[in-house]
Amino acid sequence: MNQHLNTGQRPPRTEREVRIDLAAAYRMAAQNGWDDTIYTHLSASVPGEPGHYLLNPFGATFDEITASSLVKVNVRGEVADGSGARVNPSGFAIHGAVHAARPDVECVIHLHTPWGVALSMLPEGLQPTSQYAMRLHRRLGRHAYEGLALGADEQRRLVADLGALDGLILDNHGPLVVGRTVAEAWMLMHLLERAAQAQLRAMWQPPAARCARGEQTLAARTWRGGWATAPGGKLATWNSRPLLRLDRSAPGYRD
Repeated sequence: MNQHLNTGQRPPRTEREVRIDLAAAYRMAAQNGWDDTIYTHLSASVPGEPGHYLLNPFGATFDEITASSLVKVNVRGEVADGSGARVNPSGFAIHGAVHAARPDVECVIHLHTPWGVALSMLPEGLQPTSQYAMRLHRRLGRHAYEGLALGADEQRRLVADLGALDGLILDNHGPLVVGRTVAEAWMLMHLLERAAQAQLRAMWQPPAARCARGEQTLAARTWRGGWATAPGGKLATWNSRPLLRLDRSAPGYRD
């Protein structure tokens, strides 16, 4: 009998599985309007190859990404698959730093989502005033804006700000999340974008219309309800499996 069946453990993920999941995440990000022409990245570590991760080729839009088009790179900023493909240096600067510092995570997502960028402009950041926000309550850090360049010194500050958290709000820039799987990271970005949207829409209302029950009550009840029982525990697999039915809406991502 398979040893993984005896122990109850799942078999190790393969590079092919990670490639398909990451390509699907790119396609779903495009469908949600989270892309920014050819910029921003979703990356995933390569099983069995420490220090290596998969990234989109520079110049390709999110809706063009396929499993085979993803480029294998290392945390030193070098293309490691012999393809000679071009990769945006910012993908190395941010993603390489996080993958090097957090071998416990499979996936790193940094996007310029519409509501996430708007949230990054607010000094108070994400508030625990919606159910969406509660999954990330006390699980998001902040990183000060330092311009477009991201050298070694800023990389150290960024990973220090991230620590063991689930993500960062990059001030005046956008959101970053990490996950133990591609699925978990994608769902965290989904929750963060919905939470930001809800918060910013509420801010358009008169003060008396906001927070009718108060953030403390919501925080306590949602916390007890299981979001924080084990950070990320409920999002580690594709509980969004219907979203992966891309063969109808965006065929070809598995290629």
